[in-house]
Parts: sequence; structure tokens; C-alpha cells
Amino acid sequence: MAATIDNIEIKSLKIPVIFQEDRRLPLVTMQFIFKNSGSVADDTKAGLAKFSSKIMNEGTKKLGSSKFAEALEGRAIHISASTGKETFVIELGCLKEEFDEGLKYLEMLLSDPNLTQEAIDKVKTTTLGSLARKENDFDYIASNELKTLLFAGSVLAKPSAGTIESVNKIELKDVKEFLSKNIVSSKLIVAIGGDVDLKTSKEKIAKLIELLPKGKSTEPIKYEAAKDAKEKVVLKETQQAYVYFGSPYNISVNSEDYYKARVATFILGAGGFGSRLMEEIRVKKGLAYSAYARLDVTKSSSYMSGYLQTKLESLKDAKETVKYVIEDFVKNGVTKEELEQTKKFLLGSEPLRVETMSQRLHRTFMEFYNEQEIGHSFKELEKIEKLKLNDLNEFIKEHKEILDTSFAIVTKR
Repeated sequence: MAATIDNIEIKSLKIPVIFQEDRRLPLVTMQFIFKNSGSVADDTKAGLAKFSSKIMNEGTKKLGSSKFAEALEGRAIHISASTGKETFVIELGCLKEEFDEGLKYLEMLLSDPNLTQEAIDKVKTTTLGSLARKENDFDYIASNELKTLLFAGSVLAKPSAGTIESVNKIELKDVKEFLSKNIVSSKLIVAIGGDVDLKTSKEKIAKLIELLPKGKSTEPIKYEAAKDAKEKVVLKETQQAYVYFGSPYNISVNSEDYYKARVATFILGAGGFGSRLMEEIRVKKGLAYSAYARLDVTKSSSYMSGYLQTKLESLKDAKETVKYVIEDFVKNGVTKEELEQTKKFLLGSEPLRVETMSQRLHRTFMEFYNEQEIGHSFKELEKIEKLKLNDLNEFIKEHKEILDTSFAIVTKR
């Protein structure tokens, strides 16, 4: 059954409800998605959104982490919180027969989260341990340095997991304040699917939403990626050079030409073997095991990024090769064979992207969130199928901003 958009009216608000029925298995998936509440909301302390989601995974104040988890496990109910760049998500998954129980435990979590000093200390210890281990994760270091170059001075320059310094400063009052501002009905979008009825589900969900404060809705700020090419070299005791690169990409989430950007980036570096970067850097020159580029287009930012690892002595050659491949790509475009192979892959692999209910709900959510009509993804595939070589190459030549490539490199002292 095709997805539909409905709403629940509460406190003078119309809460959007994305619904998709699927009776093939007796399962239910539901997500409470809070807009502009992910890492873009880390305006005070880096990592606060992710830290707060971990606190929401610590059960309720009454039951505590262990007893809450045991209660869910006994009924095969899954409840978890997570964050993205722009969203804070609380997800419930269960058998149809356990849906009412799942809602009961979700109500307990929303009304009585484990906002205790004990939970704060536990999450802080595990988070700091994870960050300490990442001090020797040179991919992680290079990736964060690239974001610092591209989005200097903005919230996007900060690691979503935070830093040892910022996490050390997070206190119970910070988490309470973050949740009170962001887990609110004015930011909420509900997605639900599976072996459930829309009318009955809405009545049950409405009772949960009434527990939430109304709060204030906010929209993401658009952050522009650096237009001038920059470079940052971090010296570490490493046996490889880690090269991360990125550039602005002047396109929006609902641009008419987004599908062209998707095809172009696949050919340049997202397609693995056969992509320009992989062919030139690995196959022809043997400089790296792999080399990739991808597009990151959201409401808050739009840029292209990529990465590779290479031998220390090959660093200069690898970096110059990346520049050459991008320059040649913009200047000369792609071939008919590359376009046809990309069409076959993107169209042929489509069923793998919508195998699960969670995947289908996420796709519909993204269409709704990006203010696109429902079914936009399928129409985009039709456009890809009809895309002509000349039109794609004209599009590529118009986007010379990707030539302004910044590099973040981790190499040996």
C-alpha cells in the first residue's frame, strides 16, 4: 500500500503523520521524529544532541536502565533514540500484538526519562572512552578536520559526538534543557507503518503526543561550505596518509536538477569500481585500495566530500590525482557508456533501498521533510532513466564550484 500523509490535531497544532500499511508480517514500526533537533542544535556544547539521545536509551528514572531493557526484551519490543544532523528520532518496533505494550513503555520513557546524575555519569564515561579511542582513529580525525575547513565557525564544524573537552562539560541541566527544547510537539513528525490501522493508531498516538510540551518549532540554518580551497595537515605517528577532501556543491534538496547531481557524483566517485576516482587512483596508479566521493545535500548544507588512504610517499601524487580527476570531470564530462552503466545500477538496485518498512518510512519522511510530493523518489528514477548525455554534461560543466577542493590530511610526523 502506498504511503499517505495525515495529521493529528493537538494543542492547536497539526502533527503530520506518515502512514504505510503492510499486512504481510505482523510487525509495527513507529518513529517520533523531531525536526531541527540533531547535531545542528548543538549550539552550546558539541555532542549534546547525541549525548541526550544516549540518556533516552537509559530507560526511565523509576525502572532504571537494566529493568527497563529487561521489560522490553521480555516482549521483544525495541525502543531506541538516535540523532542525525537535523533530526532527533525515537523509534518503536514490535510485534502487532505487543503494540499497545510498546506504546505503554514509550509513554513511560517520554514522561519519566532517566534524568539522573547516575545516568549522566554512565553515559559520560562511555562517551569519553569512545572519544579517547578515536584519538588514534585517523579517518575520524581527518573527517572532522575537513568539516572544520568547510564550515569554520559554525555548528557543522563541530564533531557530532563532541570532543573530550565538550563532553566533560555536559551536565544534567544541559540535557534537561536540550530535551525540553527539542522533544516537543511543535517539532514532531510521526511515521508509522506495518500491520496497523491508521484511525486506531492515530487515537493511541495522540495520547502520547499530549504528554509532550508544545515548545517552539525552528527551521535549520543554511550553512555555506567554504568557497576557497584550504588545506589542513595533522601530523601523527601513522603508517598511511589519510586524505579527506571536499568542496561546495551549489544545489538544494528540492532542486529540479538533483537527480543529475546524483548521477554525476556516482560516476565521479560514489560508484566504487568503475568510478573515475577509483579507476584513476587504484586501477591505473595503484595509489590506494579505494577512493570515494559522495554528495551531502540537506536543508542545512550542500557539499561534496571524498576520501582515500595512501602510502606516505604517495601522498602528493594521490592529492594531485584527485584534483586532476575532478578537473577533467568538470571540463570533459562523462561518456555515454558511463551514463548507461550508472542508469542500470541505480534503477536495478532500487528494490534494495526499500526492502524494510523502516526504509520505506524513511524515504517517505525525507520526501515530506524536503517538501517534495510523495512518490518523488520514483519520479526521480524516471528522470534518471530518460537523462540524456548532453544534458548531464552541461550540468557538470555548470558546477565549477567543486573545483575549489579543500584537503584535510593526516600523515606522519
